[in-house]
Amino acid sequence: MVTIVGKRWLVGVVVLAVLAVVMGGGVQAQVSCENPPIEVSGLSRVWDKTDFCLYQEGVFEAIISGGVPRDGIPPIDNPTFESVTDAAVWLQPQSPVISFELNGTARAYPLAILTRHEIVNDVVADIPVAVTFCPLCNSAVVFERTLDGEVLRMGVSGLLRNSDLIMWDDVTQSWWQQFTGEGIVGVYTGRQLRLLASQVVGFGAFVEQYSDGEVLSRAGRNYGTNPYVGYDSSSQPFLFQGELDDRLFPTDRVLAGLIGGEAIAYPFETLSEVKVINDTVGGLEVVVVWQAGATSALDRSSIDDSRDVGMAALYNRELDGRVLTFSADASGMMRDEQTGSVWNVFGRATSGELSGAQLRQEMAFPHFWFAWAAFRPETAIYAGD
Repeated sequence: MVTIVGKRWLVGVVVLAVLAVVMGGGVQAQVSCENPPIEVSGLSRVWDKTDFCLYQEGVFEAIISGGVPRDGIPPIDNPTFESVTDAAVWLQPQSPVISFELNGTARAYPLAILTRHEIVNDVVADIPVAVTFCPLCNSAVVFERTLDGEVLRMGVSGLLRNSDLIMWDDVTQSWWQQFTGEGIVGVYTGRQLRLLASQVVGFGAFVEQYSDGEVLSRAGRNYGTNPYVGYDSSSQPFLFQGELDDRLFPTDRVLAGLIGGEAIAYPFETLSEVKVINDTVGGLEVVVVWQAGATSALDRSSIDDSRDVGMAALYNRELDGRVLTFSADASGMMRDEQTGSVWNVFGRATSGELSGAQLRQEMAFPHFWFAWAAFRPETAIYAGD
């Protein structure tokens, strides 16, 4: 049974046409055609810059309200950070965080905070980024938020598609799909935000990798409880109107990505058994690594006391002109067969001949299966040898 607490769940499913009536308004939206595909007069008060004549084909039929107004789930626009020592006062080694490193600056964004805010507009190593998490899809993705020289402030639209967060930008009020980073309505329709490599790991793993890293501060607020109790074992994803792909349980976790143009998903259940997978996807030689040590943010009321779902990442296994082959030893550590060097979940060699070497991370992220399948129905599921 799923117990839901929080604003998103106070209002039932509302189709876009009803949303227009609820929002109401008197100003004219800035549209580029005489006959927009939907009635926009009721949307104009809030979406006065959105060009509803520019949109992804079929998108309006799939968009519904999540039950909150624009930025009713407030993004964090001026984040502050603390040391890992200070963060350890309230975070446990198993606390799930989004780990993001750019040009030598490493930051952790606890999912305990992201479940309540969904977007952090940050600047890391002088690069404006949006760190995002959609709890309904269990999707943590980081984007660069500069486009055509404009720095975009990304917000929470209050709308959903395939249960996934639709973001909006403050420059054109275009709507963006969090799952893919693609513009779906407005001036930026068809444009793609640049995805940046990130991982969901346990706080302890982050500290071990980045002892001088920074952690998003809770800024005096209390976090750590899950407003989506029991959601990650639900057979019916909330506010999902599409057809479920029954190849896996809807809320099974998968590490999934579009690798070399090929959609692939690795079930966490399989990864937890084998720990390491050598694979060839889209013409690329890759390795997938899993290790325990991160709890679910969507299981029990207390995130830290929830079940350990582990952490996973996918790397290119070509290094300095040769393709490495990896395996898990008796203790679960990943070693390459060529040199016997030990590697961690961040794709870094921690001991042995290749100590200090770094594998290149490919763009694969943890998602719930139902959401990945909805956006990438052509995906293949790794089933072993």
